[in-house]
Amino acid sequence: MALDEPTTNLDEPNRKSLANGLARIIAHRSKQSNFQLIIITHDEDFIAAIRQELIVTAKTSMPDFFWRVSRERHKNGMYYSKLSQVDIEELPL
Repeated sequence: MALDEPTTNLDEPNRKSLANGLARIIAHRSKQSNFQLIIITHDEDFIAAIRQELIVTAKTSMPDFFWRVSRERHKNGMYYSKLSQVDIEELPL
């Protein structure tokens, strides 16, 4: 399953409901070897909300990391995308 900017135009109650629903799906499907979920978002607070829901509902904190894409200026003056693996524990609860 892939979600591209799922929180766009959502108010706070719907954003929280989506985080809760995704956390339940992740917890339920976590034991399946063929389950993949990709969330493309600029909203790291949303990812933190999913993490919080996982801790509360599933008593777990998965996934272990997420990927952050940032823009970096190279010494030649060009800009490039930079992918950084970020430990999920770095997000606030």
